[in-house]
Amino acid sequence: MAPAVRKLALTAHVVASVGWLGAIAVFLALSIAGLTVQDAQGVRAAYLAMDLIGWSVLVPLALLSLTTGVVQALGTAWGLFRHYWVVIKLLLTLFATVVLLVYTQTIDYVAGVAAESSDLGEVRNPSPALHAGVALLVLLVTTTLAVYKPRGVTRYGRRKQRALRPVS
Repeated sequence: MAPAVRKLALTAHVVASVGWLGAIAVFLALSIAGLTVQDAQGVRAAYLAMDLIGWSVLVPLALLSLTTGVVQALGTAWGLFRHYWVVIKLLLTLFATVVLLVYTQTIDYVAGVAAESSDLGEVRNPSPALHAGVALLVLLVTTTLAVYKPRGVTRYGRRKQRALRPVS
């Protein structure tokens, strides 16, 4: 990649990833509010906001983070399968994205119940807080991998390095 394009791709990836991390933090705060707020309107508002954030913020940022990460890896010397930290980061991001896409169905259901039910006891569930907490942890691990870039070249990466060395 040309340096200007590489910097643009990196900027897009960092913005999407940091945005996803921030949106998960907001989702976690809303899920805790849904468990602890005493009035029914507050509980209802928390679950409806979680549903809105899930589809309009979390899903787009997760998909953008995954896409820009793959573009970034393919367009730089790091490669997609050359270093263990990149492979682990890819797998964690893919896992988090798939879980998010599946879990948004649950949030849709809970938000629907919250919107229509007068008894919100059945809506209060620690599951959203648990999922958001684990997602936050996973995204913090991927961020840490991106910053520290631990050593370790895959077999594929070693073959690529040997192929690039000049023959004496």
